[in-house]
Amino acid sequence: METLEENILNVTLLEPRQKHPTIFVRFDELEEGESLTIHNDHDPKPLYYQLLGERGNIFTWEYLEQGPETWKVRITKRVTGENDETLGQIAAKDLRKAKIFKKYGLDFCCGGKQTVKEACAAKGLDVTRVEQELQNADQYPTARPIPYGDWSLDFLADYIVNTHHSYVKQTLPDLCTYAAKVARAHGGHHPELLRINQLVQEINAELTAHLVKEEKILFPYIKELVSTGNKLPAMAESFGTVQAPINLMEAEHELVGKNLAEIRTLSNDYTLPEDACASYSLLYRIMAEFEDDLFLHIHLENNILFPKAQEIEKQSLN
Repeated sequence: METLEENILNVTLLEPRQKHPTIFVRFDELEEGESLTIHNDHDPKPLYYQLLGERGNIFTWEYLEQGPETWKVRITKRVTGENDETLGQIAAKDLRKAKIFKKYGLDFCCGGKQTVKEACAAKGLDVTRVEQELQNADQYPTARPIPYGDWSLDFLADYIVNTHHSYVKQTLPDLCTYAAKVARAHGGHHPELLRINQLVQEINAELTAHLVKEEKILFPYIKELVSTGNKLPAMAESFGTVQAPINLMEAEHELVGKNLAEIRTLSNDYTLPEDACASYSLLYRIMAEFEDDLFLHIHLENNILFPKAQEIEKQSLN
């Protein structure tokens, strides 16, 4: 339901003790889908957390103006059944927003099943700031986004293999070599490199086996799902539904994601020390590029390929 005219409350005209109670009364009077716009002389962020605590996650919060003299916020009551999207769902719809998640260290691929509120609470981040940047993401200059979500699943699976699996296979040997080399040369003065090398070797072992399972089992099954239409592929007899291999792949994604997160912490976001040599610099550059590529790689699988494969299989079972 949409309001016919803007519903405005200028709280600067109220006594301080009346402000929040009046806002709550006006909010409670809203029908689902209706909005209340409040005008204030300072950032009403404390109201956001009070409203969330006392009414729950039943509203959206949008800054229309932010100082220095006036703040305007539109508060909209959610429609019943309309839940917050997860990080993965948001990134799947608009990959530009993934840049904001990365900026704040929010994992939209391995940890993509969290909502923005849940992810920000876990990291102690200001959720109003993150949500505002997400709302403004469409204003950022960018090239036309690649429509991954519009592609057929067999095409997407081939794209992942030809683009991201190929990159992983080409990059991992160099990454392992330089991690070991730099650990030997600088581990005495920078002991974190010893742990980074161990984590890189673990990532190599995990991904090497992981890619084989996707290319030989899961992806062929998904492609057969697409080609067979309304019946299950013969491969289904060996592992039941597609959910079983997807659960395994997602668990392995999470293990690699945790290793990458630890490497980023140990390296202080890939910050080079003053005594870093050329190999040290190259290691961190390759590591940062590898992480960027893997985030997109896992996002395409966890948030687009896998959910759509599950939906196709569900339709086949009905």
